[in-house]
Formats: sequence, structure tokens, C-alpha cells
Amino acid sequence: MLDGAVMGIDAGGGFTVRFVVKEVPPNRNRPHGLNYSLTLHGKDGERLAGLDNAHAVRERRGPGGGGRRAFDHLHRLDSSRPYTYTDAYTLHADFWALVESVLREKGGWP
Repeated sequence: MLDGAVMGIDAGGGFTVRFVVKEVPPNRNRPHGLNYSLTLHGKDGERLAGLDNAHAVRERRGPGGGGRRAFDHLHRLDSSRPYTYTDAYTLHADFWALVESVLREKGGWP
């Protein structure tokens, strides 16, 4: 299993990904029974991107966005937004697509 894994992902060793995945009893905030955090970190350790359900985020910005909160969400650089969890396979694929996108922008992807 990938829980607790930390991996370097570029030839220079400057970027890392970290996985934390725990099975939990399904509940209102985690109906799929997973508590997860899949993150990409820069050379200085700063989180650049990730998918997690550690805390709630607004579903929308602005005055009308303060009501419902989603726990599954995506972080990309300085922003976060809700993420629609489908299944573990899709979560994994979406995470690597996010990593590729951010690394291309940061110049860490071939």
C-alpha cells in the first residue's frame, strides 16, 4: 500500500510526492471510507498541489459560497476547490495528472 510513501519524482530530486491514506468508517464527510492526502512538494518542502479530505472547503467563492462545504478537495498552488471523489483508481489518476500539470508549469517536467 502507498500509505506513508514519499517519493522523489524528478531527475534532480527536488520535487517529492507524499501519500497518506487511511481506511475509516464511512461518515457524512467521508462517505467512501477513506481519509486521504496525496501531495506534491517543491524543493523547499512547500506543498504545490494535492488532493485531500482533511478539512472542509467552500463549494463556491463569494457571498453565496459560505453554506455547504466539501471535504474532498484539490489544492493547486495558492487555491483550493472541491473535488468530486469517484473511486480510488480515479483519485490516483487525477492526482498524477495534477502533478504533471503543476510540474510543467514549474519547469520540472521533461
